Amino acid sequence: MNSIVTISGSVKYKITLDPGVWIFDDRKVDLTTYFIQEKKENDELETYTKSVSKHWDREISEGALYPPTLKTEQKFKKEKVLTGSFGIPLEPFLKNAEPLDHTTKVHFITPTGKITLSLNEAKRALLGFSNQGKPLKENGPVHLYYGNGSNADKPIISIREIILE
Repeated sequence: MNSIVTISGSVKYKITLDPGVWIFDDRKVDLTTYFIQEKKENDELETYTKSVSKHWDREISEGALYPPTLKTEQKFKKEKVLTGSFGIPLEPFLKNAEPLDHTTKVHFITPTGKITLSLNEAKRALLGFSNQGKPLKENGPVHLYYGNGSNADKPIISIREIILE
């Protein structure tokens, strides 16, 4: 089975996606909690500023040495990666493909047919790429989750290609 997904059609740039590397991507979300937790808009500059401030505060109060708690946090994150179920928002990939002005639909191609969403619905969608720490080999390479979570228990499986129209 091919683990590569392409975004093509009415786009300025054809994009090739490799879900195998998304486990290292900071944009990944935990699918077990994503649809049940409260959503808030994320300001990238504010998030970065808070992150740097937190790091600075930690260095001031604890020194530049890495305390044992930091190692424990890293170990927890590694374990979560090895056992978690993750997805990634589709919007950044659609944005990078630069849909043409007349683009209104997004088709998700599976071996059994196609699922069509509006471009706005697709921008809110997630692509699941990991289940319990394992890549989606049998019914992958990615699963489609609607942004509202209405199919969180039964995602669209075996997405092979994404075509914008």
